[in-house]
Amino acid sequence: MIFVIFVLYLKFYPMSIITKNRLNAVTEVKLGFSEYNRSINEVKNQSKYSATATVFLSHNHSDAPLIDKVLVLLRRSGVTVYMDRTDSGMAPTTGAATATRIKAKIKEHKKFVLVATDNAIQSKWCNWELGYGDAQKFDQHIALLPLAENSGTWTGTEYLRIYPRIEETYNGSDVYNVIFPDNRAVSLAAWLRS
Repeated sequence: MIFVIFVLYLKFYPMSIITKNRLNAVTEVKLGFSEYNRSINEVKNQSKYSATATVFLSHNHSDAPLIDKVLVLLRRSGVTVYMDRTDSGMAPTTGAATATRIKAKIKEHKKFVLVATDNAIQSKWCNWELGYGDAQKFDQHIALLPLAENSGTWTGTEYLRIYPRIEETYNGSDVYNVIFPDNRAVSLAAWLRS
């Protein structure tokens, strides 16, 4: 019965890939600039809050301004987020030690999210992390967060379509769901707790 209600809900409130403009609106406009900055600082200093789930966030470093906004979005869901660019234990130059540490961090965190921008899709490191994350997390603990250009189009690549993706419920609110390849949908909050 609950599943039928959720399917009807999805029919009237379709899902939408998050655009870069929408991500800006959700984080800066809805939160206000000062709260946005406070959230960024809290995310970067994880010890200031407790979380119910931990997420390894795979991303391309050239997308840093967008990634900070993704951190705020996930922070609002009550999760601790690991990013290699804020890891003081990461080697100063990329090499075998980097790969070893990333493997350990992927295993350590319950969930794996790839922020699937064009830059990330083209990155050899992001693709390597996704492959390793797939082997460790399977399809229940891994998801893509596709960020579309402001036109709303996101194509990704063929193999990315096998992964669950995080989308926004298009009803004027900032409610997010994880959509599985078979079109099953669960709320982002429920997925993070599972």
